[in-house]
Amino acid sequence: MIPIVSIVGKSNSGKTTLIEKLIIELTRRGWRVATIKHNRHGFEIDHEGKDSWRHRRAGAVTTVLASPVRIAVIEDADRDYALAEIAERHIRNADIILAEGYKTNPHPKIEVFRSELRKERLCGPADNLIALSVDRPFSAEVPCFDRDDASGLADLIVQRFLPRKG
Repeated sequence: MIPIVSIVGKSNSGKTTLIEKLIIELTRRGWRVATIKHNRHGFEIDHEGKDSWRHRRAGAVTTVLASPVRIAVIEDADRDYALAEIAERHIRNADIILAEGYKTNPHPKIEVFRSELRKERLCGPADNLIALSVDRPFSAEVPCFDRDDASGLADLIVQRFLPRKG
């Protein structure tokens, strides 16, 4: 099973920026990274009039768009699937999955905390919080990393979740 680490935080805290930095750092080290981004409001990638839209409108429950360089799966969902279910159904050929937007899941979490938002933290150790990414020095029950320290967070992820490369 591919390990999953969730990057959580309030809106506009910098989750996407941190994930971008972690992807760059982990892939630079030779790891294959997959991501899952949750959007509670829904999204649309096949637009009216396009072939994939026409296939779905005609009744296809799954449509695959394929080219020599990219494949996309558009699948109707009957519910909001758990991270592990999505990973098992759709992700192959990755060493680690970084998830964004799943605040209440059982997987290990790194919380991005921006003091200027003046909001409470989302997670504690009982929520499987393993680290904080912060914009100022912070005292906490888990390791704290500067929000620009993708290398330090990548070290933590590699140490805790990725097997040694031989």
